[in-house]
Amino acid sequence: MSWLKFEYLSPDTFMGYEWVNSTFLYLMPFAPILFLLSWLIFLRSRPTLHIVLPSGNSKDWTVILRFIPTFFLLVFVELVLVALARPQKVREVTYKSSSGVEIVLALDISESMAGLDLEPNRLEAAKVVAREFIDGRKSDKVGVVVFSGEAFTLCPLTSDYSMLKQLVSKIDFGMIDADGTAIGTAIATATNRMRDSKAKSKVMILISDGESNAGQLNPITAARLSSAFGIKIYTIAVGKDGDVEYKDENGESYIVNNQLNEGTLRQIAEIGQGKFERANSNDALSKIFKQIDAMEKSETKVTHNINAVDYYQVYLYWAILSFLIWLGLKSSFMSNILVD
Repeated sequence: MSWLKFEYLSPDTFMGYEWVNSTFLYLMPFAPILFLLSWLIFLRSRPTLHIVLPSGNSKDWTVILRFIPTFFLLVFVELVLVALARPQKVREVTYKSSSGVEIVLALDISESMAGLDLEPNRLEAAKVVAREFIDGRKSDKVGVVVFSGEAFTLCPLTSDYSMLKQLVSKIDFGMIDADGTAIGTAIATATNRMRDSKAKSKVMILISDGESNAGQLNPITAARLSSAFGIKIYTIAVGKDGDVEYKDENGESYIVNNQLNEGTLRQIAEIGQGKFERANSNDALSKIFKQIDAMEKSETKVTHNINAVDYYQVYLYWAILSFLIWLGLKSSFMSNILVD
């Protein structure tokens, strides 16, 4: 029987309860006092019978047995009071449900991203902050699109951040043969990753250092199509204007005059109801990603369920058992032992 365990009567168990009607607990010390008073009144009012006991044995230890029925009656009263106090164990269960953001990083891997104005170069700097950005996600799904003269999905939307960071680490210039910068194609490819999504928030982060000069889809048209699917677009222009150092395959340095056309990226961000940022240093690029991280947070709902389990039945069963024992003993020889 599950209730028939002495652990229910231990002090540690009592300390672990929440009490609905704790007032009854304050009555418990009065029960033994009332029993003691009733016994004293009985002693004063009962007739006394003097019996001559054998010498050397004036008291018999069996006299103590007559208090056992009274003890079980007292236990019965105390357990009823415990049951009336209604002991409970309350367990608060917290459920967290997140409405995650879906994010696609569209990263330019054209040869111009090899510029050394960011350390160690533009592409590697972008990869570092991309991994840090992924580390900051909790319940969002993140995908990666890479592009130069063409675009392809390196990783579809996933919440496997460890695998995603490994893929980002392996991004390199030779992944796409076509030269140029096809921003329109990159936006379309990223849009296809999210167009059928039911997520409340869909975000594209486009990172590039050049003007769109490849692909058959105009970037502005692609941005409008993306916006029609409810996708917010952030654009980040990476690099400095002016002379930028590059290195060829032999490690020889050469200078290229870089003039980034911000107009297209600004217009894309405006159409996509996002924001355009210019990252001309590693720190600036890192700050931009932190700003986007702060703006695009998942919505987390916390639900608290309180589960209260009553234990008063256990003490009622113990009380009934004590009462039955008292009934069995009160008419036995224990209640009829004479006292000198």
